[in-house]
Amino acid sequence: MSLSSERFGAVLGSTVKVTLKCGVFQGVLQHVNPDRSLLLRRVKNLETGRSTPGVKMFFDHEIINVELLDEPDSGKGTAMLPEGTSAVKGNKHADAGPAYCGPWSSPCDSLESQLRASNSLKYSLSEKKEEENVEYTVINCFQKFGPAVLYLKQQCVISVAGEGVNLCRYGKLSWLEIATKSRIFLFDIFFLGPQAFKNGLQMVLEDKNILKVMHDCRWISDCLFHQYGVLLFNVFDTQVADALQFSMATGGFLPHRVCTLQECLMQHLKIPSKWDAIMKYGQQMASENPDIWFSRPFPASLLKAFALKAMYLLLLHSSLMDNLMSDLKAVVHDYLNAYRTGSGDHLGSTKPTCMELPEELRQLTNIQKLRREKAIKDYRMNEDGLLIRPAMELKERNDPQKDGNYRDDRDCFPTDKAVFQITSFYNEDIHGQENQNQGP
Repeated sequence: MSLSSERFGAVLGSTVKVTLKCGVFQGVLQHVNPDRSLLLRRVKNLETGRSTPGVKMFFDHEIINVELLDEPDSGKGTAMLPEGTSAVKGNKHADAGPAYCGPWSSPCDSLESQLRASNSLKYSLSEKKEEENVEYTVINCFQKFGPAVLYLKQQCVISVAGEGVNLCRYGKLSWLEIATKSRIFLFDIFFLGPQAFKNGLQMVLEDKNILKVMHDCRWISDCLFHQYGVLLFNVFDTQVADALQFSMATGGFLPHRVCTLQECLMQHLKIPSKWDAIMKYGQQMASENPDIWFSRPFPASLLKAFALKAMYLLLLHSSLMDNLMSDLKAVVHDYLNAYRTGSGDHLGSTKPTCMELPEELRQLTNIQKLRREKAIKDYRMNEDGLLIRPAMELKERNDPQKDGNYRDDRDCFPTDKAVFQITSFYNEDIHGQENQNQGP
């Protein structure tokens, strides 16, 4: 008979028999999630006789039948078919014949069916209209793991973030978030264990052809190397990029401190206040109860925060790259117009192979000088010669004029148009001085 998640909740703590498309399991029902996935402890595979330590999650789309057992191993019980699931569907799957079993696949799941299952495991969090909607895929069993890794291996750019307690060689990694332009995966390392890295995550993280976008990679790099033997390659660190952008914007000065991910998102992406609320809520939950990292089921609000973090990292990478490439694009713009917009009288005597530094590149010195002068006026300097970078808060982003000490680093960073105007100004100024020196 059909049974809702509410009726499942009435039998928590009871022994149940769960029939999946690929096996039959027995365990004690510990929790029923809103998406109708079941969490069982003391799980036993009735086909192999093996017991699984800890807890195991069974997803709704995998379940064919659930029976409430009067006594363990008694065989007596009440059939509880999930809503929308039928025995016919299960039989069709069984009649499909043998399928290829990859290194992470279950005995009767083809790679195609695993991909469909992975795509179906998405949480669409459409709460209040003013809140951010994000879709993500939780990977907490190896049936979903293989297709996710194969998908990530095909990417050129991904974002990577880790969550846990004291993330370093002495800490404990609980979650690993990896996002692409279209997918967000939350790998439950607490459930999957070191095998997750041996079965494919290490291959992805060490792939030199995949750019990994991270924020302050020092801590997780130490954790991954010493605990899992993972040597990260090809990393774009947004904290480093932000400091480099600050140096470019101020004519070569360095800030006295680095920015948190939240500050970078506020400054470069102008994220709304709801993100700040989500982040603070997650930080508060983790600080008040560190054991939450290893509690299952995991709070959906924190999973949402992880997914947003991974998604925003990719957007932050794009924004920082645009800023860092601004000078290059401006000078190339001048290069394009160096000859074609002027008179061609002198081009006959100009050697195409001349290696003398062009005037367009020399203007970079003038641009840096202007930026340094502006930065000295806008920032205070500490005893080490570093510019004091004020802490950013949401109220300052919403009302920049409220606090005179607040500075947006990009205020010192000219746009392409501004750089072009600066170079034009210096060209005019140089020519004007030459005319004055020549006299009437």
